[in-house]
Amino acid sequence: MSETSRFDRRFFVGENSITRIGDGSLGGKAQGLLFFAEHLSSRYYSGRFPGLEISVPRTTVIATDFFDQFMAMNGLYEMACSDAPDDRIAHAFQQAQLPPALLGDLRSLTEETHQPLAVRSSSLLEDAMHQPFAGVYATKMLPNHAPSPDERFRRLAEAVKLVYASTFFKAAKGYIHSVDRDVTLEKMAVVIQEVVGARYGDRFYPHISGVARSFNFYPCGHGRPQDGVVNLALGLGKTIVDGGLSWSYCPAYPKSPPPFNNVRDLLCHTQTRFYAVNMGHVRHFDPLREEEYLTQAQLEDAEYDDTLRHLCSTVEFGSDRLVPGVGRQGPRLLDFAPILHWADIPLNDAIKALLRECSDLAGAKVEVEFAVTLGDDDRPARLGFLQVRPMVVSSEVVDLPDEEMACRGVRVASRKVLGNGLRSDIRDIVYVKPEGFDAGATARIALEVEKINATLAGKNRPYLLIGFGRWGTSDHWRGIPVIWSQISGARAIVEVERIGMETDLSQGSHFFHNLTSFQVFYYSIRENDEAKVDWHWLQGLPEVTSTEFVRHVEAPQPLTIRVDGRCGRGIVWCDDEGHR
Repeated sequence: MSETSRFDRRFFVGENSITRIGDGSLGGKAQGLLFFAEHLSSRYYSGRFPGLEISVPRTTVIATDFFDQFMAMNGLYEMACSDAPDDRIAHAFQQAQLPPALLGDLRSLTEETHQPLAVRSSSLLEDAMHQPFAGVYATKMLPNHAPSPDERFRRLAEAVKLVYASTFFKAAKGYIHSVDRDVTLEKMAVVIQEVVGARYGDRFYPHISGVARSFNFYPCGHGRPQDGVVNLALGLGKTIVDGGLSWSYCPAYPKSPPPFNNVRDLLCHTQTRFYAVNMGHVRHFDPLREEEYLTQAQLEDAEYDDTLRHLCSTVEFGSDRLVPGVGRQGPRLLDFAPILHWADIPLNDAIKALLRECSDLAGAKVEVEFAVTLGDDDRPARLGFLQVRPMVVSSEVVDLPDEEMACRGVRVASRKVLGNGLRSDIRDIVYVKPEGFDAGATARIALEVEKINATLAGKNRPYLLIGFGRWGTSDHWRGIPVIWSQISGARAIVEVERIGMETDLSQGSHFFHNLTSFQVFYYSIRENDEAKVDWHWLQGLPEVTSTEFVRHVEAPQPLTIRVDGRCGRGIVWCDDEGHR
């Protein structure tokens, strides 16, 4: 890869869209941006997609040598590698001083720039392992609009220190341990990037954020796995990467209806809130909190901002049908129909090209993150290319015919499974007790699972995890809101959907990306369908430990876990008598 240009203190008017500060590594996230800028940006010339311009937002990267200097000059490793809670580590980092050689460039950047900035992690291990640490480290959005350059500089310095500190937060340490690495080997580069979007009063946000994947683990309708999948959301991409409600579709069939029975169900499963950068008054400054400058708003707020015209359909009173656009009265449904059905801008064509060309150059399936601002009569729409990273897709052939789905000894069976392959090294099973499950207690359940996970991970014992609703959801009423480090030792996961907890898996979420990166099998089961969990067998197994909501048991012999990724079928088999 060619040498990255040195940082130009004229951040928004310099010749190069990506620059660097320092001489160390740029980390995995920044390398993904460079990959696009060097190999693909020339293909997205003005006019290839009429009415849509594609580019990398203005970016500078603080290389890892400044991280080394920061850690050494402030003597932070003892605190960072201790068992101190995250807030104590973050506080120690905020009290430390950034290297003098870095301060001048950061000061000049804030003097020249008044647009919101995203301060993101770009870790060394992420690049070295070709395994993105999705959602593990901190990202902070800054409004960067204070009249005083001194204040803008202070806020940027605080954000850089927060990203540095997040290298050693509990979630990051758990993740690094799960990939058998030493946290002291990690080094952090920091990406400072303009936020794609526009200002509407006290809110700044893009019309569309998206995550596109060139392989779809949960195809439906006419879609095939190799056709890929796209998740779109109004506002900042936090909605998608946190596993919130977003619009999912197959780029080969952008007009296909979603798998819901009626408009009422669809309204319950589409986005109603969105994230924006808060450009107004912040009541409590808290440099230790990632979401300090974020705000959530309703669809009604977006309609007031006039940002829904190309994104929504309207439910027609009395007919239970959708009419693309907002030209009539009625509930708004965020399905992006004016763009996907009418091609107001050629967004889907651009997404398909990005997926195809990034996959071809990377030699692997890929995931692409982007943000879009819509244009007007004087300017085209703009797609900001934010990230590309590889996906892990197993090519192992596993045959799982119908008769094996119901054979003797099958303890879990599903026809909706993420992943592909087999394993027979798991005896430990951690499951949420069905008789005492309470959707209002899912946050407590997550903490109970975390403690058992820590014990098993410390002994390098992979386990099967079974629970109710969506694992990793940000909505605790729809499932169990764990983060990856809380279940890092699980290598097969089962979700049992209960009535009222049904929701499609957000394939653009960081949680989902970690599932695929670690090749974790993910079984989805509805309580009333032909798939099953053998609860009676589970309850009869020897108990290792039990909490209020969770039980840890051990099978008499290793489980046989098989997933046929070609048809999405999977079983967990264990015959207590050793016969099959």
